Amino acid sequence: METLAIALLAFFAAGWSVLAGADLGTGMLTPWLGRSDRERRLVLASFAPFFLGNEVWLVATAGVLIGCFPALEGELLSGQLPVLVALLTGWILRDAGLWSRGRGPGPRWRAGCDAAVICGSWAVVLSWGWLLAALLTGRPYAPATGSTGLLTALAVAALFVAHGLGFATLRLTGPPYERARRLAGRAGRPWQPFALTAVLMGGLPLWAGAGLPLAERAASPATLVLLVPALLVVTPLLVAVQAWIWHAFRHRVTGPSYL
Repeated sequence: METLAIALLAFFAAGWSVLAGADLGTGMLTPWLGRSDRERRLVLASFAPFFLGNEVWLVATAGVLIGCFPALEGELLSGQLPVLVALLTGWILRDAGLWSRGRGPGPRWRAGCDAAVICGSWAVVLSWGWLLAALLTGRPYAPATGSTGLLTALAVAALFVAHGLGFATLRLTGPPYERARRLAGRAGRPWQPFALTAVLMGGLPLWAGAGLPLAERAASPATLVLLVPALLVVTPLLVAVQAWIWHAFRHRVTGPSYL
């Protein structure tokens, strides 16, 4: 059961990195891809149908960690509290900007919401990179410090930007698409850059988490016997819903939405 619990944790963490990395990376690029209010609406509309479904994977990752590895979760939560607070703050800020953009009185309100989306996306990604830096350097119970932490966070942010750029070339049209395509370069097929960065994005949390003492910090066998089968039942449903969302919104965005 410990092996299945570890596999589920890895699956959800990698899934969040690949899926949410697309909308976060695109959100980080919003000021460059969208030069006007209408173009920014187009950029936001490219990932708006996906972001809530993508966030479920992070919630699932946290749920597996709390339920199946409670001792490790407690150690990580206390040691990485500043990083997690920064991540959650960025998460809330980004979501608030997306939800509120189309409900305000005028251009200044929309510009403020755009800034919230951009800053929130950067905050989530840099916080995630900061957390991964601690895991990769073998110090999971304290925030990374010094140049190693900074360079790792920036490298992770660059990977998110590349992943979002690949997503943007698949979803956007008009001038935002031209800007994304110009920066992404000309690959043999439009999906190739996104597929390449997806592999890297999925492997990053697996690499960072490989050094965690998961087996030693697993919950009791009785707890795992209850939780793991339930997770194995729910996981295919989550994957099916996610696949349906991506299939339903597979076409390029040609006009702004309600945002």
